[in-house]
Amino acid sequence: MSSPAAVPPVLHEPAAQRFVVQVEAFTAVAEYELADGRVIFTHTFVPPELRGRGLAERLVRAGLEWARAEGRRVVPQCSYVATFIQRHAEFQPLLG
Repeated sequence: MSSPAAVPPVLHEPAAQRFVVQVEAFTAVAEYELADGRVIFTHTFVPPELRGRGLAERLVRAGLEWARAEGRRVVPQCSYVATFIQRHAEFQPLLG
């Protein structure tokens, strides 16, 4: 089993509109849609086998940093993303 330090990086799959981390046979994802120049984060999922490793945070942070770099506003339909933004003031200006 991998240690948390050995977790692979977050990958952006633009064609699938998602950010992913693959660990062993499991895939954690943060999915989004693009509409009217905004990034709508629709779903974040970490398989039970991978929970407690901070993967959801890594996925969402990567997605929000990408949105900021692209100059896009963010709509957090996913409750995890909404809570993450509430707790991390540096991403609140992206809302809209």
